[in-house]
Amino acid sequence: MFNYITAGESHGPALTAVIKDPPAGLELDVDEINYQLRRRQGGYGRGGRMSIESDSVEITSGVRFGKTLGSPLTMTIKNKDWENWQDTMKIEEKPDDFQKEDRVEKPRPGHADLPGAIKYNFDDMRNVLERASARETAARTAVAAVCRQFLSEFDIKIFSHVIQIGEVEAPGFSDENVEDFFSSVDKSEFRCADKNSEKKMKQLIDDWREKGDSAGGVFEVVAAGVPVGLGSHIHWDSKLDAKLARAFMSIQAIKGVEFGLGFEAAGRPGSEVHDEIDFKDSRGFYRRSNNSGGFEGGITIGENIKIRAAMKPIPTLATPLKTVDYHTKEDASAAKERSDICAVPAASIVGEAVTAIQLAQSFGQKFGGDSFGEIRRNFNSYKKYLQHI
Repeated sequence: MFNYITAGESHGPALTAVIKDPPAGLELDVDEINYQLRRRQGGYGRGGRMSIESDSVEITSGVRFGKTLGSPLTMTIKNKDWENWQDTMKIEEKPDDFQKEDRVEKPRPGHADLPGAIKYNFDDMRNVLERASARETAARTAVAAVCRQFLSEFDIKIFSHVIQIGEVEAPGFSDENVEDFFSSVDKSEFRCADKNSEKKMKQLIDDWREKGDSAGGVFEVVAAGVPVGLGSHIHWDSKLDAKLARAFMSIQAIKGVEFGLGFEAAGRPGSEVHDEIDFKDSRGFYRRSNNSGGFEGGITIGENIKIRAAMKPIPTLATPLKTVDYHTKEDASAAKERSDICAVPAASIVGEAVTAIQLAQSFGQKFGGDSFGEIRRNFNSYKKYLQHI
């Protein structure tokens, strides 16, 4: 359930997403999908593309009278910048006036340009960078917006915040007052709750922009209200934390993922790492801490899921790095594309998106049925089971 595919190039006519198997009878709010697309486009440090694009979705199949039909749900996001790229990205045969200098032949260090060209036998690296671009994440954000509406019906909510840009670090998040904390994050153009850190982040981005450089950082995603029992310990590819790690690593420019204490746990004794178990009639089994980030054995434990991801600086620099011309093999400066200086705040929204998709898929697998009503009945039965353990 909620398996999907995306298609489209960064400067092509449109991006397309198809959810192959949504449940029938799920109410959809298109405005909510567009709201999530707008959130992805925000953040300090974005480039000129954001002044052109104003993403919105058109649903072309799978919905009737505001509810899903259970058939493939197709969404299209038009690229408004397409009109400036129609000759360069022409779908028909190459124009007669297409010049050699219109090709991308100077690969950018840190991008997919060179390995993609070698793998697919291209002489023009635009064939690679158009699909490798993070523009693709707009389609995934649309898919996730559908998944979020599904999850919200079961009181599962997903949040994110930025905890580092460049050398500037911000305080982390405790598991208390989740919604109050993240309501302040959404008001920040850095998606950072700490005002002092926010000022330092702005100064760093401005300083590095002046040098023609780019900045990466770290963001954290929190999923609240997730029930115990999603995922499985039985097979390696059934572990939900493993699926989430893969999904995060699929986001462009992400180079590291950790759950809960993550790498910090390696330097602590076990007594300071593992979450002690307690029980209350009003709550059932619970953990006194959440160092595990919401997982044990690949299974959710009923605590908040906490995931952090490290994003490298964007590889397109205003002051290009040194490279080698693909054809002449001579020294050159890397190709330049219109790009962001820092996209960490936007990446945190994409992190929310891939989390929503994986949770919806695992939720559907555990409580599955052909219709939303059937899934709800199955979930309600499971809740009664939990109350009588």
